[in-house]
Amino acid sequence: MSHSEPVRTTAQSPGSLSSSAARRALGQRVSLTVGPISAAEHLAFVQTQRSVSFLQTPAWGRVKTEWRSESLGWYDGRQLVGAGLVLHRPVPRLDRFTLAYLAEGPAIDWTGEIDAWLDPLAAYLKAHGAFAIRLGPPVCTNTWSADQVKEGIADPGIRRLTEMSSPWADPVGARVTSRLRDAGWLPQSPEDGFGVGHPQFKYEIPLAGRTENDLLRGMNQLWRRNIKKAAKEGVEVTVGEDLKAFHDLYVHTAERDRFTPRPLRYFETMFAALSAEDPERIRLYLARHQGDLVAATILVRVGAHAWYCYGASSTEKREVRGSNACQWAMIRDSLAAGCDVYDLRGITPTLDADDPHVGLIQFKVGTGGQAVRYVGEWDLPLRPMVYRAFDLYMRRRGR
Repeated sequence: MSHSEPVRTTAQSPGSLSSSAARRALGQRVSLTVGPISAAEHLAFVQTQRSVSFLQTPAWGRVKTEWRSESLGWYDGRQLVGAGLVLHRPVPRLDRFTLAYLAEGPAIDWTGEIDAWLDPLAAYLKAHGAFAIRLGPPVCTNTWSADQVKEGIADPGIRRLTEMSSPWADPVGARVTSRLRDAGWLPQSPEDGFGVGHPQFKYEIPLAGRTENDLLRGMNQLWRRNIKKAAKEGVEVTVGEDLKAFHDLYVHTAERDRFTPRPLRYFETMFAALSAEDPERIRLYLARHQGDLVAATILVRVGAHAWYCYGASSTEKREVRGSNACQWAMIRDSLAAGCDVYDLRGITPTLDADDPHVGLIQFKVGTGGQAVRYVGEWDLPLRPMVYRAFDLYMRRRGR
């Protein structure tokens, strides 16, 4: 895989789809069945994959306590060939119906005939009370290099990523998009890239086949200077367990940057659930300068994919660049763990210098890497009248 290509997630373990693939090659339709699996079976399947979203691990169902969760498996005969975590959200005043949500999933073979995978999923979920399915295929459609993004921001005639040609377009992503639309799935990702679900546009740093020096050379001058400045000032980054210290700094960051913070209990639940599933799944990074906590970040890793999930920074001592030090520590550790990609998570597709969201992509583009567009989230109404009532309810409350 070249450095310009993103990691594409498929639920195909070595040899797991050989019989299915052979039948497809002969023009025979593959008949898959879907049914519940245990958390242990689900986790065992995840462990056979190169990359699965942490939102599709059984532990994530224990984090989202306000949803009912279940693990589902796809079988080719008696062989488990795919898996997904489904979060069930009840309809207000109609508790017997649920929205079945598979965030950044399921983990199936998206390169093949997706109807064979999604039709039995729809049948199972409808029979068990779902009024609609929402899923987000972990399949990308386009990427843009850091240089392209910077050129787009500098060009007043370009306002969005999608107005620039993509140097790498994934035919699998195009085919999945087309098949979902043809099968009656409805796109849910908003034009600005952020909504109630998970972002369609992300910023990622490819790691496969690269060294620390390669990664530093890929960063812009400001990022390299800030990393050196943090080291020169004596900023020390450690992996720790002091969630209360992180949360205090996170609340401070929320007040400064005007967003609503999650409660400490959420992070305690998140660390307990993910750590119980795999001791290396989640880490807290703490950057201190002369004993003062100046930045803190949370890293999650599943297989060869690492995610920067949360960050916090102090208003004082910003000049010692604790946030850059945390990021560099997480990138280095992800590289050392053999990861293919370091995922900085969501961005909006705006390149308009006057848009307040452009600062987010400007910060992330300094790391090098690439902007990636995914297929996005899609809904399949299974009970159209209930789905319309739910959609109206969500629109009235601002989703």
